[in-house]
Amino acid sequence: MPRIRQADVDEVKARTNIADIVGERVALKSAGVGSLKGLCPFHDEKSPSFHVRPQVGYYHCFGCGESGDVYSFLREMDHVSFTEAVERLAGRIGYTLHYEDGGAAPETSGRSRLYAANTAAAEFFRSQLLTPDAEAGRRFLGERGFDAGAAAHFGVGFAPRGWDGMLKALSAQGFTREELLTAGLVSQGQRGVYDRFRGRLVWPIRDVSGQTIGFGARKLFDDDQGPKYLNTPETPIYKKAQVLYGLDLAKRDISRGDPRRVVVVEGYTDVMACHLAGLTTAIATCGTAFGTDHIKVLRRVMGDDNASGEVVFTFDGDEAGQKAALRAFTEDDRFNAQTFVAVAPDGLDPCDLRLQRGDAAVRSLMDSKQPMFEFAIDRKLGGFDLSTVEGRVGALRAAAPIVAEIRDRLLRPGYERVLARRLGMDPTEVHGEVERAARSGSSSSRSEGNRHEAVSIESVQGGSGFAPVTLASLPRNPDVGVERDALMGVMQYGHRLDQSLVARALGAPFRTPGLDAVREAVAAAPDRTRAGWVTEAVNAVREPYRSLAGELLMTPFPARDEEGAVVSATDLARRLILRGLEHEKQELLGAVQRVPADSDGGRALRMRLRDIDVERQRFTES
Repeated sequence: MPRIRQADVDEVKARTNIADIVGERVALKSAGVGSLKGLCPFHDEKSPSFHVRPQVGYYHCFGCGESGDVYSFLREMDHVSFTEAVERLAGRIGYTLHYEDGGAAPETSGRSRLYAANTAAAEFFRSQLLTPDAEAGRRFLGERGFDAGAAAHFGVGFAPRGWDGMLKALSAQGFTREELLTAGLVSQGQRGVYDRFRGRLVWPIRDVSGQTIGFGARKLFDDDQGPKYLNTPETPIYKKAQVLYGLDLAKRDISRGDPRRVVVVEGYTDVMACHLAGLTTAIATCGTAFGTDHIKVLRRVMGDDNASGEVVFTFDGDEAGQKAALRAFTEDDRFNAQTFVAVAPDGLDPCDLRLQRGDAAVRSLMDSKQPMFEFAIDRKLGGFDLSTVEGRVGALRAAAPIVAEIRDRLLRPGYERVLARRLGMDPTEVHGEVERAARSGSSSSRSEGNRHEAVSIESVQGGSGFAPVTLASLPRNPDVGVERDALMGVMQYGHRLDQSLVARALGAPFRTPGLDAVREAVAAAPDRTRAGWVTEAVNAVREPYRSLAGELLMTPFPARDEEGAVVSATDLARRLILRGLEHEKQELLGAVQRVPADSDGGRALRMRLRDIDVERQRFTES
């Protein structure tokens, strides 16, 4: 396969703002001069430790150590090859790539072909919604209050009733049957390959960046023997446990809301109804229960590093809806945001609520939301006869473990009082039962916790045989502080510094081994004014110091603004030079004592000492 010319690789990266790419997956906010931060997409965390520095095109997580440039971010997030990452970004900015030896652009393969096939299928389905055969689909939408504009906004389409309409259309565009099978667009039967979706209304399912990765299809005709809803099967790019329908449309308003609110509904039409009614942060799962992976995706988009955010679950009032809410409750502690439940009057879902009572009724759901803990408590109490002593005692024993799970020390006493009022019991009795439930839960989980701790320790001690050096592990003394801050200044603002000054400052070894390893790589950079130079320098740092280099690049430099940072970095470079001159002077003064003053060597030493004093004066006054 022809390789992309390195000049094009560098140019695409230089023209791409890494904050835009990362920002499609992670809610970023300012973290100091030239730095942004958010929740890490590579590991689960509740406080943001993932930093992005757009000016140098680099990201680094202080929690898990993941770091890299915009290409490595795409490769890790979307599991694409390096070539596919470059091609994707080039297409995004409209840049024409050139290949070595004059080769033409290679036929993309793998995941890129799956994305392309799904995009082509989405366009095919949309075009079919306008045909006479799609009358049943248009009628279905109309009966639920969705016009042509709404269908276009959500990309709703129609899959023809025949067996191979889409297969023929996409085959004509150059997609192979193997590619369409892998993408989940067609199925394999005894008589060959045929369309997976037939005679159905189709919703494109997109990832958070807006790329189509699969479909959800609702049956329209009585002779369709399949399930009411049929989704794309698991594919290399479609993992239903990680996908949230509508998130590509909702993410902007989620990240800008005050408070940041996510509304979790149950289906595609519910998402449409909420958005059209003004709840533009509504999303839904795709044929699976709301779970841990969904929470991770949402938390990155919300950036919920404080308790001001809200996640509101809307469920039908029936038994299935209540069970779904309680399943979500079991994951409540994974959110920093506050969690609520909103059940529409008469058990209507948002789509039916909008049809029967209008947009305002859908919006008013947020006014009737109930804290998740209250909802869970009420559902527990609902199974007991609270008019009897026995019923109240049984209800207390059933609900106490729920309150005991509340980790917030301010919230738990409040919910103990809520439970006491619901039961008509003395708050002291309720408190005692909650405490017993908490102790029981702690003892039963202690052995499991110890097991996990042992595994964690083993994993840290195993692997490469050494722990990566980090900023936190460095000694604390003035020499280390100067070396550390000087490297931060050069790595983050080196393109604006006097290059001869930087070369002089980094020309002598540092006294701290880890920082000296980083210094070597930074000093060896051939052109510190070229875009991307620092990423290459970080990658060139030998282990176990590469993570330290990433931290130096991403840790906010102590300055009010960029101009102040340049002044401070310049001053730090001068301090390194002065330190080196002082060290050299002390060594020469010792040598002078050992060499006859009237010898050539003695005269040379004294001349060098005079030169050092002149240099020191120059760097002190500059």
